[in-house]
Amino acid sequence: MNEQTVHTEIPYEKSVKHYDTSKMPKHQLWFFTLLIYILSKILMTGRKYKIEKINMDGIKPPYILLSNHMYFVDFYLNSIATFPHKVYNIASVDGYYRRPFLMELIGCMCKRKFTTDPSLIRSVEDVLRKKKGIMCMYPEARYTPVGTTAVLPDSLGMLVKKMKAPVVIMLHHGNHLYTPFWNFRNPRKNVPHHTTVKCILTPSDIEKMSMYEIQDLITSEMQYNEYKWQKENGIEISDAHRAEGLHKILYQCPHCNTEHKMKSQGTLLSCDFCGKSWELKTNGELEAVCGQTEFSHIPDWYEWERKNVRKEIDEGNYSFSDNVEVYSLPTCMRFKKVGKAKLTHSYDGFTVEGEYRGKKYRINRPVSGMYSAHVEYDYCYIRPEDCIDISTHNDSLYCYPEKNDVITKLCLATEELYRRENESRALRRRAAAAKKATAHESSST
Repeated sequence: MNEQTVHTEIPYEKSVKHYDTSKMPKHQLWFFTLLIYILSKILMTGRKYKIEKINMDGIKPPYILLSNHMYFVDFYLNSIATFPHKVYNIASVDGYYRRPFLMELIGCMCKRKFTTDPSLIRSVEDVLRKKKGIMCMYPEARYTPVGTTAVLPDSLGMLVKKMKAPVVIMLHHGNHLYTPFWNFRNPRKNVPHHTTVKCILTPSDIEKMSMYEIQDLITSEMQYNEYKWQKENGIEISDAHRAEGLHKILYQCPHCNTEHKMKSQGTLLSCDFCGKSWELKTNGELEAVCGQTEFSHIPDWYEWERKNVRKEIDEGNYSFSDNVEVYSLPTCMRFKKVGKAKLTHSYDGFTVEGEYRGKKYRINRPVSGMYSAHVEYDYCYIRPEDCIDISTHNDSLYCYPEKNDVITKLCLATEELYRRENESRALRRRAAAAKKATAHESSST
């Protein structure tokens, strides 16, 4: 392949204008603050929810609000919990789909998933220092797959240290149990919601702490486990479809170790290869229909899969390649069908190679630039199948693999490759520091 003829972006028609994610947020008018609150209250009508505030006496905007992310109901509860104050949200580009003007009017900031955007710092500063509002961020940057804390960016401590604004953590419980990411089309009945709003850092606290200490505190305070919470609160979910879709995240059988042969229907999860089945009980635990129950706790099964991916990577055996159908979202108004391409994932990161309008392209996202990946199960905007989003600074490619049930492993591999890269970088830094210290001692003597 002649590299000179290969584009590093999709070679669109000249008429295609990429959405400008560097736009500064607009000031949110009081009318919109009130309207969002009223709509959120209406949409929560009939649902049992409680909002508990901890250590919030005297805490008023501006401050940074970090929220966990389970499903769209998070936004309703955030609005109710923070009213009457103005909240400025960071939203993904597909959150702007067909409504960029409205999203801009309510003060949102557009960002492409798992990309580095320097203009975002300016927007955050503008919200906190000029607009004196609440800067709301969802640092997991995707819906939790198993009701536990997803990987957080390691830049949070640095951001908080720079902004010197109070930090409030908002943790939602019940949202994942009500609409799990892997079966959002069938909400469960009678699931309560409980939201805690807690101030964890004041400006004086931030002044005394290093960015690493701040990062550790945020990571600690943002830990949650929906299935543990379900059991502790005696919540019974008796819906007949409660296990449907679970095979999308629990893709590897712990009985025979086979990958991508799991299926789910009704209340049962099963392996097509060895035939073993597990029932998802009303209390959220799994139980083998016959024989030993390898994992009764869904997050334990998921972390076992992660451990297996980590081992595969560390032993140098990891690679992924598949043909995909690509749809892109350069603007916010409509998806473009780019066509067939090849998606690979390895120690060099993600690569998408294809052809559009007779011109070849090759897009690479290195391991060091993605701490996680944006995946969608049964994606509602394009076609109801699973896909993975590979974003660049000005485009988002939604890739539909031909292989079944592979996107969860791709996400785990992205996180583990990033972890490995970070550990290697830290070792190199320590080695360089030790070498410099040794050289300094030698010159002193």
